[in-house]
Order: sequence, then C-alpha cells, then structure tokens
Amino acid sequence: MRAHRRAHRAAVRTGAALLAAGLLAGCGLLRSEPEASDPADGRPADASAAPTPTDLEDSPKTPELPSSLTSQRLDWQRCPAPQGGEAPGSIWRCASVDVPLDYAEPSGETLSIALVRKQARDKGRRLGSLLFNFGGPGGSGVGTLPRSADAYAKLNSRYDLVSFDPRGVAASSGVRCRTDKEQEQAHRSVDLTPDTAAEEKAFIEDAADFGAGCERRSGAILPHVGTVNAARDLDLIREVLGDEKLSYFGFSYGTELGGTYAHIFPHRVGRTVLDAVVDPTADGTGHARNQTTGFQRALENYLKDRDQDPKTGSERIARLLARIDRSPLPTDSGRELSESLAITGIVTPLYSESGWPALTAALDEAENNGTGNGLLRLADSYNGRDEQGRYDTQNHSQRAISCADSTSRPTADEARALLPEFRKLSPVFGPFLAWDTAGWCARWPVEGENDTPETSAPGAGPILVVGTTGDPATPYEGARRMADKLGKGVGVLLTNKGEGHGAYGGNDCVTSKIDDYFLDGKVPEDGTTCS
Repeated sequence: MRAHRRAHRAAVRTGAALLAAGLLAGCGLLRSEPEASDPADGRPADASAAPTPTDLEDSPKTPELPSSLTSQRLDWQRCPAPQGGEAPGSIWRCASVDVPLDYAEPSGETLSIALVRKQARDKGRRLGSLLFNFGGPGGSGVGTLPRSADAYAKLNSRYDLVSFDPRGVAASSGVRCRTDKEQEQAHRSVDLTPDTAAEEKAFIEDAADFGAGCERRSGAILPHVGTVNAARDLDLIREVLGDEKLSYFGFSYGTELGGTYAHIFPHRVGRTVLDAVVDPTADGTGHARNQTTGFQRALENYLKDRDQDPKTGSERIARLLARIDRSPLPTDSGRELSESLAITGIVTPLYSESGWPALTAALDEAENNGTGNGLLRLADSYNGRDEQGRYDTQNHSQRAISCADSTSRPTADEARALLPEFRKLSPVFGPFLAWDTAGWCARWPVEGENDTPETSAPGAGPILVVGTTGDPATPYEGARRMADKLGKGVGVLLTNKGEGHGAYGGNDCVTSKIDDYFLDGKVPEDGTTCS
C-alpha cells in the first residue's frame, strides 16, 4: 500500500459515497465576487475569460505542440462497456485525444487518452468543461465519473462533466505488470510486514519482480507516465475541448495533479478545487509517516465512536494481527486471510464513516469466530479482485506512476530503521507502512523525477483547498501545506471538521461552498471551517 496514493482506490472504486464522507453542519461566510456575463460561445465567464497575450506565455518548461495535436476534433461516440462492467447510459459519450508519448519530442510517437463526457443541461448558461481526476494514481476517470455523476448533478447544470484515464491507466495505454495468477500467488506468499531474514528477502524480491514485469509488458511507456506529463496532457485536453482555462476538480492524488498543473500553467488555471489533499512537502517516507498518523487517528475515532478506549482497542487489534501472522484465518472461499490481507481489510472501511459498521462486523468475526470472510472481502475490494479471481490493473498503474514521480528508493535497512518510530505512531499500521517504503519502488527500472512535487503557482487565480480533519489517507495537515505552497492569494483553505477521505457531497456546508465557487465564482474566506 503506497501511502497517500494507493489508498484512495477505495474511494475510486465506490465513487461519491467514499469521496464524500463527513458530518453535516453550518458554515462560515463567503466572500462574493460579481458574476461576469455569460459569453456567447458558451465558455466560462470570469474564471475562464479570454486571457491576455501575456497570460498565454508558456512556462519555459512547456513545449510547443504541433497543430496536428492542438487542432484535433473529438469524435464523441456511445461509450463501450468496460471490461467486466456495463456501458454507461446513452447520455454519456466517449472519445480519445492524442498526446505526445514524450513531450521533449512533441512531433514524435503519440498516446491515446480516453475521455468521457456528460454535456451540461443548461446549454444557454454553459460555463465550459469541468475535468475530474478521482485519485489513485491509477484510477479510471472514464469508469468512475458515470458511476458517481449523481453527486455532481448541480454542477452538471452549467458544466460538461468530463473525466479521463491518465496515461498509463486503463484505456489510456494502461500499464500491466502481472497476470491474475501471479498476483494471487504474491498475496498468498509475500508477508508485507516481514519478521525474518527470509521474509525480508522474499518481500524485496517480490517488489523487484513486480517492476521487472512492468518493464517486460509496458516498458516503452514506463518512463513517461509521471504526473508532470499527465499535467501537460490536461492542458492539451483543455485546448482540444475549447476552454480558455482549465476548470478542475481533483481528489486525493488528483490534488497533486492539480497542483502540478497550476505550477506549470498558472495563467491557465480556472476554477479549481482540490479535495482530500496530498501533502506536497512530503517525500515517500514522509507520506508513509503521514498516513501512519492519519490511519491511526481514524482508527481511534472509530474506536471512540464504538465506546472503546482507543489505546486498548488499538492494542487488541494489533494482537489480533499478530495471531493471524502466526496462523492465517480460514474463509468460506478456501483462501486464507493472511496478516497482510487483514491489515488491508482494516484500512478499507476507515476511508468513510459509512464503512465503520462493516469493520465492526469483520473484526467481530475474526476475533470471536476465528474466520476471515469479512476482512477478506474488504481486502479484495481494495485490491481490485472480483469473485472470479480477476484483478484490475489500478495497482500496476499506481506503482508505475508513483515510481516515475519519486526519486525515493529506501532500502530494507532504511525501512527497518523506521520501525520503532512507526510502531509508536501506530501499533496497527506502523510496521506495514514502514516496510512499504522499501517495497514500493525497489529496483524499479525507471528513475524517479523529484523528491516532492512542485506546486507553487504565482499568478494563478484562487484555488480552493479542502482538508478534512479525520482524513486517514491524506491527513488534514497536508491541505494547509498545499495552500501555503500554492502561494499567497492562490491557495484558499477550507476545513471540514469530520471523518473520511474527501468532503464534497457528504458535508452540506462544504458542498455548498464548492458549488457556489464553481457556478458563481464565490471564493470562501481563507481559513473558513465547516463543522
């Protein structure tokens, strides 16, 4: 489990329900801005007004693209059914846009980026396109947006809802690293919290084997799947859609993508919201440390809600995991619940208060009946495994993107040295996330790009940064750091006092403020709190 990244897959898999955890509440005051008149061509009003020639001057890092790419016309057709699923309804249309494989050679080989769109209902007052990224990295926007679109019905009144599969994901030249059989074997045989030299060796060798499989099957794209390239793709999508500026709604990893876009293209930033925010100041080990703190905080809030002492309850769960490590639990499927799968099963329902009853039932079953059916079902959901034993490829894409982004390559010795600190932070999740620092990109075949993402965006318009105090996967502190990193007058912090990974749709106050910002250009006062 890669800290802030892989964790958001639970929210991606179930759409708005887990993106929108939180408490209903009242809110603070809005700072209103006058709404500009709607342009005749249906493009956004004030936040997407035509920029001056100076505004359109590219960053020195921005390549000049050939007209064959910038002048593409999208061929919107009925969407096909995704593998193992049903096609979205007739109101949805799909298309693809060509982007450079390597932006250093913009006239060279291209990739095809898959898009999905639902047009605005009020054509006369249309504001343009609103692009979504639901996180991961590796989450399919083409698959997720149609399933969760009801949550954005108000925004759909004046925006075309648009999402995409980023490069290396699903229908956009998706990365594949292992077969289903190989993935199942790894889940059965590899201990993600190794206790012996032999287990450590198997753990590191499995991580290296995963990377080698990616190189064999997807080697040509691996060097090019990082977030900077995805941000450049976003800008090309914006241009092909016909929007002067990018209106964007990013969740979890999507906040890192949005911050990266704002850094590269500050004068093309339109109305932008970042919800469940990645800490842009943390490297790989820092993210693992943040998540150890965040998941422990969420677990303690869950235990308090069940009238249990957080310290005692955490120690009890840690003892349960130790027992499972010594003797895996049986399940009705014939598969065994290992300690690694049990930890994954505990992590999954902590993304949202709506998942807490399932966690209670699964823990009760494991502790009282000695069987692991509930925890295994939760782990399978997180790992993208269906009842036929087929795995999706989000984990493959996620690791490829994460390792392309990060220069961090901790060794087993460095991970082992983190154990005392991480165990103190969380007896339940600490060992898991400490070892994860070494297992994620071990012997990865492609070098990483940066220690941390660059998200400073001087000159950009206001970007609404939403942090939830009980967010386990992207702890609240990261939202303040993102707002600060974006810069004074750019990052506007909105705090949701509640639980869960993401606030929109689950907190009436937060939802109202985001809707008012997207639809009317009203920017909340920096530091506003919804509780």
